[in-house]
Amino acid sequence: MPRNFIRETLPKENQRYLCRMEPVAKERATTENGRKSSQREQRSSSSSLKMFLVALSFAYFAKALSGSYMKSTITQLERRFDIPSYLIGVIDGSFEMGNLLVIAFVSYFGARLHRPKIIAIGCVLMAVGTFIIALPHFLIGRYKFETSIRSSVNSTNNLSPCPARLLSPVALASGDVLPEVQSAGVAGCEGESNLSMWIYVFLGNVLRGIGETPVQPLGISYIDDFAREENAAFYIGCVQTIAVIGPVFGYLLGSLCAKIYVDIGFVSMESITITPGDARWVGAWWLGYLIAGVITLLSAIPFWFLPRSLPIPAEQSLAQCSPEQASFIKDSPHLEHKYQADEPASFLEMAKDFIPTLKTLLGNPVYFIYLCVTIIQLNSLIGMVTYKPKYIEQHYGQSASKANFLMGTINIPAVALGIFFGGLLMKRLKLDIMGAAKFAIGTSLIGYFLSLFFFAMSCENAKVAGITIPYNRVNGVSGCNSQCVCSESDWDPVCGENGITYVSPCLAGCQASTGSGKNTVFFNCSCVATAGLSSGNLTASAGHCTQRQDCDRVFSYFLALSVITSFIISLGGTPGYMVLIRCIKPQLKSLALGFHTLTTRTLAGIPAPIYFGAIIDTTCLKWGLKKCGGKGACWLYNTTAYRIAYLGLTMGLRTVSFLLCILGFLLLKRHLRREECCAHQLANGGAELEALREEDVLASNSEQSLRTSTTDCNNTERETRL
Repeated sequence: MPRNFIRETLPKENQRYLCRMEPVAKERATTENGRKSSQREQRSSSSSLKMFLVALSFAYFAKALSGSYMKSTITQLERRFDIPSYLIGVIDGSFEMGNLLVIAFVSYFGARLHRPKIIAIGCVLMAVGTFIIALPHFLIGRYKFETSIRSSVNSTNNLSPCPARLLSPVALASGDVLPEVQSAGVAGCEGESNLSMWIYVFLGNVLRGIGETPVQPLGISYIDDFAREENAAFYIGCVQTIAVIGPVFGYLLGSLCAKIYVDIGFVSMESITITPGDARWVGAWWLGYLIAGVITLLSAIPFWFLPRSLPIPAEQSLAQCSPEQASFIKDSPHLEHKYQADEPASFLEMAKDFIPTLKTLLGNPVYFIYLCVTIIQLNSLIGMVTYKPKYIEQHYGQSASKANFLMGTINIPAVALGIFFGGLLMKRLKLDIMGAAKFAIGTSLIGYFLSLFFFAMSCENAKVAGITIPYNRVNGVSGCNSQCVCSESDWDPVCGENGITYVSPCLAGCQASTGSGKNTVFFNCSCVATAGLSSGNLTASAGHCTQRQDCDRVFSYFLALSVITSFIISLGGTPGYMVLIRCIKPQLKSLALGFHTLTTRTLAGIPAPIYFGAIIDTTCLKWGLKKCGGKGACWLYNTTAYRIAYLGLTMGLRTVSFLLCILGFLLLKRHLRREECCAHQLANGGAELEALREEDVLASNSEQSLRTSTTDCNNTERETRL
């Protein structure tokens, strides 16, 4: 009779029969098939996980490139739209505003949906937002700046550097009206076009923030779910290292675009009379956003082809376990997240569980203190990074292009290496939660004490006549430009032979000029005095003075210390992040990461650039005025006040965060002790339960033995009677 027929007719009996007749063959076949199936699943899981790692790293690279490029264009946007630093802080913080709108829902609902596809949709939104940021360049008019320099030798539109006190009828007829008269004549015509244009930048950055929302929480939780526990920290460290490499290219792209004039291709470069080192220079800020948008759009492609979940990393070990052990692992809530994705549920059920789940999350004291510490530290970090290129420009007299180049080639690589070696050391040293916390706090403290030396690396204020140096200290006389009618609102700097910068040729008392463009030389400047001379043909050249040899030496020390501190502080990045992941329940991981990102960006990413910019604005010495009236961008800062405000605010916030770190460290120790006690009690309870089971077995065996002995006794009696 065929075996199939036997199985169909008598399945239970034949199954028992086959198990008894062919146990060895069946065990070998099952083991071999399970091994082959497990190997195929492991290879598929490994390849899919590697593809996801590459795709997530590229997405991190793209979003980091766009974010760092935004920070590299801060001074360009200020000058292009004539806005102060605090308003630039609002634009920069709009990225976090976009995150605030959707991050809680994306982190909570997205963890139960198709995470790779949600990340892909986010990358597309980021690309669209980046393109919108570049849109104002194609809608606004050409960039114009005030200058008294002729663009060419044959130009006849150049006014005299020192116009007469009284305008002649011919001058009035020709329309040569003083700047004060022009501003008064158009009072109330506030530049509506500029206002509408920077709003496009604001809205584009908001959309970019919305698109970036799912990348971090869903991407990190996906890796931690389907990677082996011993490899998760290393993988996350690699992804974050790639994310830090993104700003390298972002700042390099910003450096390249800052060298290119904003209206390149639309105006003749021969007519441009300013250099990239001039405070009025605006680079091709829009070009980098187009490049970053294309890169971000390409990063969305791989996620469309990735599965919703991957085979469990320990499938082979489960196959080797007994059915009871496998059932225990699958039924355990603390192990379930590591082996299978959450089952899909309705949005109504998930919405009902949201508030109780959030209360449970915030009820964890370790997580709450960690949240407070990171909020304060990120306030310091975001404010410092946002205005660091501007600090280098204003304090050390570097151009925007050079400041961005140094940030990309020196500072950011040190951060990338620090994050990478931090993850590597955590894996090599096999640090637990407490060890990771000690490592993160220790590196932060070392970097904190080293950062105090930045206060000593100062430069003097630039010597600008009438602003940082009174005119009477320049040549010993007053009224050197009294014969000229000069506008104090103009910013058209010239450098005198005495190494002092003058706000304009008019305020330098220059009577005439020769040459054109960048080679223009003004002569007969009454306010310029050289050593030992008080009169004569004294000249001034176009542009501000750059002779600051002592400051250049201090700047090299600043760069070296900046690299060292960035590397040391970044070493604790990955261990600190793993403390966040390991101090919470596995089923709350996605929500915890998302809520952490939500609160830090809401309470740090949004306000930090704004109040840092507002404090920096208080150190401005020379404000520009818009053509239609109103305060524009700042042309000159008090470098001493800038340094104290910028570094003091940064270090003050970090000091407060370390005080909370002490409390968090104590809570973490108590939390771990409590877990050890619970584990010990469970272990003792399990031992007692096992002992009770053994007693039950012994009791049943004793009873059976008693019955057997009784039976034997009865049989013996029967035999005796017989």
